[in-house]
Amino acid sequence: MDRSPTAAASGIEAFIRDLPKVELHVHLEGSMRPATLIELAARHRVEGIPGTPEEIRDWYEFRDFPHFIDVYLASVAALRDEEDFALLTADVAATLAAQNVRYAELHVSLYGHLMRGIPARVVFDGIEHARREAEREHGIRLRWIPDFPGDYGVEAGAETLEAVLRDGPDSVIGFGVGGIEVSRAPFADLFGRARAAGLHSLPHAGENGGAERVREALDLLRAERIGHGIDSLQDDRLVARLRDDRIPVDVSPTSNLRTRAVEAIGEHPLPRMMEAGLLVTLNSDDPPMFGTDLLNEYRTAHTLGLGTAELAELARNGVAASYLEESAKRELIGEIDACPAPM
Repeated sequence: MDRSPTAAASGIEAFIRDLPKVELHVHLEGSMRPATLIELAARHRVEGIPGTPEEIRDWYEFRDFPHFIDVYLASVAALRDEEDFALLTADVAATLAAQNVRYAELHVSLYGHLMRGIPARVVFDGIEHARREAEREHGIRLRWIPDFPGDYGVEAGAETLEAVLRDGPDSVIGFGVGGIEVSRAPFADLFGRARAAGLHSLPHAGENGGAERVREALDLLRAERIGHGIDSLQDDRLVARLRDDRIPVDVSPTSNLRTRAVEAIGEHPLPRMMEAGLLVTLNSDDPPMFGTDLLNEYRTAHTLGLGTAELAELARNGVAASYLEESAKRELIGEIDACPAPM
């Protein structure tokens, strides 16, 4: 049997490739391929967007998190009509399916479109058309989490929620808040309304705003999952609460590196979060913008010291933390358990 480093590397690569996966923290708009962004920007004559893939890659070198948000909002401006949203969704679905992602819950930056005068119905009609096609063509199942940037205030959140309640399809399963990480306290009533309407509370918290943002998300927004949450490790009592209450934490290592939430990938707290017993899921966040994808996040987790057992645990955690029906969860976890690890 070949036990050379090359064979071991190819073995782990095959394991990561073949492992059935879900993705729970990935942004639809942040998943736009550079070629698609360039095509749409040219079609709609959008200024300020680079015109070549090389220039796009340079544009995606982020100084800090606010700079990333500026670039993100600039790229969103290339999405104008139903066909644009359908094209984006079809691209994203095919890319996910090629990584053996079976199910994904995607954040949709709905307020970023509403603020530009794009009706919610245009957004939903486009992404729903492509979602149905993707399920037929690739077998991947997609669900939506509309969100708004917290730094735009309660009014932005209220406009977003009203649009979701008025026009959102049944495939909308949650409501979120992202953007620059301001206090979550002002959004307590808003998330109460969302929960009363049957939407799951899925906010970003603890990406770069400290452990207090995670506590606010839990206490005031009744968060069912925490988006990012790496700052939770600043507070031992919070870590114990997340562990004991089995609150999932959706972690995206490369994203945290590229937005300077961590200084070096070797410093990422993913292994410590798993050692602490947290229900951690692995995700890609805004993959083309960060030069990654979900396969690469599993490779990164492996370079951080996680073996095949831990990688399979991350995959099972994603299934457990998802809003798939229980029968589908059992089936998918069975496939994960049956995925052969390299010898």
